[in-house]
Amino acid sequence: MDNNFNPDKQHTLCSAVSISGTGLHTGVLVDMTLKPANPGFGIQFQRVDLAGQPIIKADCDLVTDTSRGTTLQVGDAKVSTVEHVLAALVGMGVDNVLIELNGPEIPIMDGSSAPFIDLIGKAGVLEQEAAKAWYSLDENIYHYDDAKRVEMVALPSLDYQITTLIDFNSPVLGTQHAGLKTIKDFKTEIAPCRTFCFLHELEMLLDNDLIKGGDINNAIVVVDKPITDAEMTRLAKVFKRDKIEVKSEGYLNNLELRFPNEPARHKLLDVVGDLALIGYPIKARIIANRPGHSSNVEFAKKIKQYIKKNKHVKDVPVYDPTMPPIFPLEKIEKTLPHRHPFLLVDKIIELTDTHIVGVKNVTFNEWFFPGHFPGNPVMPGVLQIEALAQTGGILCINSMPEGQYDTYFLKIDNCKFKQMVRPGDTMLLKMEFTGPIRRGICEMRGTVYVGGKVATEADLVAQIVKRP
Repeated sequence: MDNNFNPDKQHTLCSAVSISGTGLHTGVLVDMTLKPANPGFGIQFQRVDLAGQPIIKADCDLVTDTSRGTTLQVGDAKVSTVEHVLAALVGMGVDNVLIELNGPEIPIMDGSSAPFIDLIGKAGVLEQEAAKAWYSLDENIYHYDDAKRVEMVALPSLDYQITTLIDFNSPVLGTQHAGLKTIKDFKTEIAPCRTFCFLHELEMLLDNDLIKGGDINNAIVVVDKPITDAEMTRLAKVFKRDKIEVKSEGYLNNLELRFPNEPARHKLLDVVGDLALIGYPIKARIIANRPGHSSNVEFAKKIKQYIKKNKHVKDVPVYDPTMPPIFPLEKIEKTLPHRHPFLLVDKIIELTDTHIVGVKNVTFNEWFFPGHFPGNPVMPGVLQIEALAQTGGILCINSMPEGQYDTYFLKIDNCKFKQMVRPGDTMLLKMEFTGPIRRGICEMRGTVYVGGKVATEADLVAQIVKRP
């Protein structure tokens, strides 16, 4: 991150970039492309090699396996070892990106985040018009796992800071700790640190044919037991080396350490990557004692639940007219096919991957007032629903990959008109997804707020269709 980087804005990539490599556990050669995405898109993976090219969101609720890295899964589609690329995106301040893969696992590269940091640097990071909503904590959030002797806590803080402590009862590693005072230091201090494993784990993985990643010069191997000459010969063959030996510090000589506490720093890297799955940018001080993927993900779920409970999803949106809109009128017209007099949303002031808030200023010279109760101007309820529908259309279209789309409404349920909308009112139009988009069908909850009160609400179902 350079000095001009504004952490209160959302960011994406300037251009698409690709990298290829082998998955550590599957041994499959994978091509990965990172593509720019709209504000509020978040981080999403797409398996372009599978039928229907399914999309998998970077979300802790979609984690199905944490045994050797973090795996996300939707239906039969999965993507494994996501933590190192997620950590790189967080470290570079990238909020919105589509990650296309033609295989089941992120390439392991050298076992660190550095190759992904370089890739993002090559693409360039682009500031977007949308504000970035940080979530702060009002209280400590704890996670304990007595069986694994794991303790994690998130404390209220003005910045995002992390401290990790590791202790494996290993004379080689001893007790190590690593700290990150500000995410700006991630690129230099944490990103280059590679994954590590113990010799007994490596042997078990080799015996069970679980490391198919070919050249395993991407992990620090900690020698935690006596090692025979026969085993040395076997390892030399696996590592494609003439000779393998144990260094005096107790590491195999397959690679040189980049930092004396590289294992502790890599654990911190994993925490950054796994906590990206909260789905909300947080300001907190994280202290993680003996963290691992399963604990990180459980901790992420706790923090996500806390944010969801405390951000008052049902609360009235706040409209500050001095703030620049995320979508001004010109951008709305590029997204929606509607035009005057039937375009019923003036600007978009909030947009994430799950909700949107639009503004409609109602004025006495609207085209419908001369005919709708002359002398008693009331905005027709159906037009309020239409205004919600148009706002929801932008939310749906923004969630789709590149292209031109139209939305057609299929169903309106539970519609209630609670107060009249009259000239001079400012309508805040809030639409929230109530479920994931399935086969182009979007289900949303819509609310019109006027003067801090609910004027109209309804459940809406739309179909999103790509224009020919």
